Amino acid sequence: MRVSRFAVLALLFAAVPALACEVPDDGAAPLRRLITRVKHLPQTEAWQKSLPEGTTAQYVLRVDSPQKIRGRCYWPVEVRAGGELWKRFLVSADGARLAAPSSR
Repeated sequence: MRVSRFAVLALLFAAVPALACEVPDDGAAPLRRLITRVKHLPQTEAWQKSLPEGTTAQYVLRVDSPQKIRGRCYWPVEVRAGGELWKRFLVSADGARLAAPSSR
């Protein structure tokens, strides 16, 4: 039996959404949990205390670029101040796990 390239491509594109990570859809609480997890890390708290007076720390949850690591979805949370990126953390959807971002 011969399978056309078109059929194989169609199957691959149909499978991609099943592999994608979905944004937690329980209202705002799960998204807030991801930010809070990063905000209360000892290293983040120490960094925030070291900022010059009047400088505000910003926490940005990137819902457009989740990463799948060992079968789990992780969401990037960027920590910034003065428009500059300090660090990027990957947090699991339940907020229980942190992973190191892959370098690209």
